[in-house]
Amino acid sequence: MFPGSDDSGEGERYELSQSLVASDSLPLLDMLDTDALIARLPKCELHIHVEGSLEPELMFALARRNGISLPYASVDAVRQAYRFGNLQDFLDLYYRGMSVLITEQDFYDLAFAYLARARADNVRHVEMFFDPQGHTSRGIAFATVIEGLTRAIADARRALGVEASLIMCFLRHLDEADAERTLDAALAFRDRIIGVGLDSSERGNPPGKFKRVFARARDAGFFLTAHAGEEGPASYVWEALDLLGVARIDHGVRAMEDQALVGRLAREQVPLTVCPLSNVRLRVVDDLAHHPLRRMLDKGLMVTVNSDDPAYFGGYVNENYRASAQALGLARDEIAAIVRNGIKASLMTTGEKDKALADVDRVLAETV
Repeated sequence: MFPGSDDSGEGERYELSQSLVASDSLPLLDMLDTDALIARLPKCELHIHVEGSLEPELMFALARRNGISLPYASVDAVRQAYRFGNLQDFLDLYYRGMSVLITEQDFYDLAFAYLARARADNVRHVEMFFDPQGHTSRGIAFATVIEGLTRAIADARRALGVEASLIMCFLRHLDEADAERTLDAALAFRDRIIGVGLDSSERGNPPGKFKRVFARARDAGFFLTAHAGEEGPASYVWEALDLLGVARIDHGVRAMEDQALVGRLAREQVPLTVCPLSNVRLRVVDDLAHHPLRRMLDKGLMVTVNSDDPAYFGGYVNENYRASAQALGLARDEIAAIVRNGIKASLMTTGEKDKALADVDRVLAETV
């Protein structure tokens, strides 16, 4: 790498260069090893909004196909708009982007593009959120949404080897009656929807607002999860657990403000679907180096790492792992623990989990 001879001081420069490689560059070399490990580990993604995977290029392509005018001159102009001051700023752009999704094929293209990108990150299993109210309110039939998404899931299983299922989220800024109507529509597709969640603007919309519709969803056999403790307080996590009866908390980073809650989450091993890059972009934390992910691990919480809305937040699953590992100095065993948590927290069968966990052990053994 540093060719030279003992003449003209070249050998001396070689020794100096080698000493630099052996010191200052070691963190870089370690990060390259970490990146390679992250790329090879088989992962689950448990917190991905399929509408949030709408890349600007696809947004423009669908707008052209459907004759929709966007308030942006170019793909670059859309990317410039992806500078949010808070969750609401993001949601305003997010719902505007949804306007290009009209036909079954649009929803198919959206989901298949995400699943192909997930496969590139070695994601083997996905539990994918979708927001039907964001579409039915625009006059798009529930069936159009579900047919496009499930067709893409079936094709991705065959063509990509990625398993995916759907979790339908209620928009919490709307009222519970609207959520009830959405649940009514979803029951006709009960075999294609594995769970029910709660997302959108958290502040001022506590989980308890949806207590009755979640009880109905539980009675119908849906898996229950809810966004809580992102911008909203730790008390919203308590509500999601006790009033909604959820089995998983999406985000949950502000739970760290309540030590009694931290103790409960650790004892009960309630999965938390943490989204580090999203938390930075939406100003939930000011810097990734200050993210509570490592402290959550240290407290014994069942944390997982996910991408949330990757087209808007600049990072799919592997990038969330890589950035977190670098900013927080996560060790190899900590990265592996997070990956295992994702597998254990998933809705895969016991046999599928055992196989995935064995694959994790194999990769670790091969990359010592």
